Amino acid sequence: MKLAYWMYAGPAHIGTLRIASSFKNVHAIMHAPLGDDYFNVMRSMLSRERNFTPVTTSVVDRNVLARGSQEKVVDNITRKDAEEHPDLIVLTPTCTSSILQEDLHNFVERAQLEAKGDVMLADVNHYRYNELQAADRTLHQIVQFYIEKARKRGELPAEKTAKPSVNIIGISTLGFHNQHDCTELKRLMADLGIEVNTVIPEGAAVNDLKKMPQAWFNLVPYRELGLTTARYLEEQFGTPYVDITPMGVVETARCIRKIQQVINAQGAEVGYEEYINEQTLYVSQAAWFSRSIDCQNLTGKKAVVFGDNTHAAALTKILSREMGIHVVWAGTYCKYDADWFREQVSEYCDEVLITDDHGAIGDAIARVEPSAIFGTQMERHVGKRLDIPCGVIAAPIHVQNFPIGYKPFLGYEGTNQVTDLIYNSFTLGMEDHLLEIFGGHDTKEVITKGISAESDLNWTKDGLAELNKIPGFVRGKVKRNTEKFARDRGFKEISAEVLYAAKEAVGA
Repeated sequence: MKLAYWMYAGPAHIGTLRIASSFKNVHAIMHAPLGDDYFNVMRSMLSRERNFTPVTTSVVDRNVLARGSQEKVVDNITRKDAEEHPDLIVLTPTCTSSILQEDLHNFVERAQLEAKGDVMLADVNHYRYNELQAADRTLHQIVQFYIEKARKRGELPAEKTAKPSVNIIGISTLGFHNQHDCTELKRLMADLGIEVNTVIPEGAAVNDLKKMPQAWFNLVPYRELGLTTARYLEEQFGTPYVDITPMGVVETARCIRKIQQVINAQGAEVGYEEYINEQTLYVSQAAWFSRSIDCQNLTGKKAVVFGDNTHAAALTKILSREMGIHVVWAGTYCKYDADWFREQVSEYCDEVLITDDHGAIGDAIARVEPSAIFGTQMERHVGKRLDIPCGVIAAPIHVQNFPIGYKPFLGYEGTNQVTDLIYNSFTLGMEDHLLEIFGGHDTKEVITKGISAESDLNWTKDGLAELNKIPGFVRGKVKRNTEKFARDRGFKEISAEVLYAAKEAVGA
């Protein structure tokens, strides 16, 4: 077990609670000690939900430790069933309460005898899986539960829908721009003449999951959530799935062409090339902008990318392939799916990093000193310390990444939003250069910029005078390189002479 003050993906129970609270009229009982029950606050604050989060904590306290928790958990389940009348109650332990090694399956069976709604246990290994893996597994378990329930009752639909239709799988609460992406995907499907059969889990009713086999295909926009469910539906009903993330001009077109192929293989005759051309030329401004003089000013600039698999891979491709920006390294914290990420980005960047150690990522950013960072909120914090602009492209995220305005990342409108994010991230660095030239807020005070703590070196008066002559937009880099030069050689203070020597030695 590792103690950390920052995690890119939370513990398993957070993933389970994200899925349960995404569905309509589903309640979750969290078997946990106080301290593990922060999900309600997090969801209410970040996603700005108007309604109370449908999660109740069955607290593990000293009385539970003395007598066992079966009676308390069963009472909480039956009480919530009577009060809320949910279609489903999901019981989940946390990594802490899992230490008790209780037979939660038995708790569920006991509660089901009295509850009018369905009760199920989120069967996830809380020691082996993180938030993303647990969310994917929990979604699959709920879908399978209701498919099997309908099958036993003879309620499964026998045929596909009359017109081409799709299940959109993976839209959830606390997902990065998920609500806006979902709206854009619905618009895209409408433009293509495809009916939306279901969207899960966000806003879906569990009793409607039996309709999922009616769809012609499943669309999984995010690799982290929904693939296991899509594979289950393909295995059970032969429903094909499309898992190409439609982010950026090239990948959106590739996703649409794959959809065309899947639909035509089932007897339809559709052609989407004219639609792709029209959207690329007139709706998406990204293709035009990438050839403009503004964007050409970014050509060859260095960037680094880090996030979950879906967004980090997509942004790496957009930066390198569509905008001509040099991606020095791209990384992901989804270590369990590292092979896929390497395969996707290797030809678009110099180096691939697979780690969930935020300190290692901070050091890697400081080492290459890119012109811009595209990462999570953690990389944004690193960028602030290094004075490098950062565009946030993936969870973990802050309340500002749940915009009230419409900002999808997927589809053709998404290409405009992503292009703006990329361009504005770089131009923020140029603004300081213009202020330096024409005069502005720069007070000539030298601020230590780096991942480590404050500098342990003193600058002499003549050293500071020389440093202040250097333009502000590169001064931080020169200062760090000079201090590293001085430290390596055992100097206690930095004079103008040491600064000149450092510039000659390391090109500071």
